[in-house]
Amino acid sequence: MDFTSAYGFFLESPDQPLVKRPLPELTPEDGEVVVQIAGCGICHTDVGFARDGVPTRHPLPIVLGHEISGVVVRSGRAASRWDGAQVIVPSVIPCGECPACQAGRPTICQRQFMPGNDGHGGFATHVKVPARGLCRVPDALPSGMPLAWLSVVADAVTTPYEAIRRAGLTADHTAVFVGAGGVGGFGVQIAAALGASVVAIDVDDRRLELAARHGARRTINPANADFKSIRAAIRSFVKESGRPGIGLRIFETSGTPAGQQTAFGLLDHGAHLAVVGYTPRSVELKLSNLMAFDATAAGNWGCPPERYPEALALVLDGRVRLDDYVETHPLDCAAAVFQQVVDHSLSRRAILTPEAR
Repeated sequence: MDFTSAYGFFLESPDQPLVKRPLPELTPEDGEVVVQIAGCGICHTDVGFARDGVPTRHPLPIVLGHEISGVVVRSGRAASRWDGAQVIVPSVIPCGECPACQAGRPTICQRQFMPGNDGHGGFATHVKVPARGLCRVPDALPSGMPLAWLSVVADAVTTPYEAIRRAGLTADHTAVFVGAGGVGGFGVQIAAALGASVVAIDVDDRRLELAARHGARRTINPANADFKSIRAAIRSFVKESGRPGIGLRIFETSGTPAGQQTAFGLLDHGAHLAVVGYTPRSVELKLSNLMAFDATAAGNWGCPPERYPEALALVLDGRVRLDDYVETHPLDCAAAVFQQVVDHSLSRRAILTPEAR
């Protein structure tokens, strides 16, 4: 296959627009594949690399983008079984051999490959990635669901899925999502699909309306209430719900200092706080509350690839909806669309597609 026309949008220096230029050689090694990209979501982490001073592990210039879906169009000898397959590329691809991987902690693998961080990513027509961990997508998708949409499964769906799994969330619990945007909106849906009673907190009424349509039984805008009233409203909701599970399951999915402070302040006895969102800014917290409430706090860097099929199944059977949460844009508009994401002027998660859909 001729890749001479393959191109991507490169981050050449921080705080500068993305630049379109040809991709380097796309010859896969033994265990690698080349994926023709159907869609690549733009994530808050990409903004961190481009605008917030977070360094990529691969030196600039680099093609950002770690939410990728597409079709395998070339493979190395050991990866030939993937030829022609529709796939989702994991946002964190572990080596599978190091002590962390062998201990069941693949997301902290020190030899991991993250597209758009350790090497070129998905703001492009093609990407070369390790074949290990690829998530196969059925050839026949539900009506009205393009392969491009499934790019967000690589992070925006699987990351909250893993946080929810680690929290031990069941139908007995009340789940609180602080931040109901892309990641939080999918988290709300996953928690509701598991039968939990769900609260969504966000400063954007449009996001709260979506959350209410997709599983949140109570929504709260902190711009209209002080923290004491928010905590009181949640306590009242828990009592009314009658769920027997001990302790709130709290998910910080806003990636803001205010959201992190709110989430930590909601700790109650036996609570579990999952830190899913990211901000480079510091937050002052009273850590002794973890001791006083016998609570736990944990983070998760993505999701192990072996769990992707479980999360994908929730999307394919309709328990997690994508249509109200994503919008596609032509890849050639990447620089402008990325700036819109930086400016928070888009209400849905942007997906770049090499062809407009």
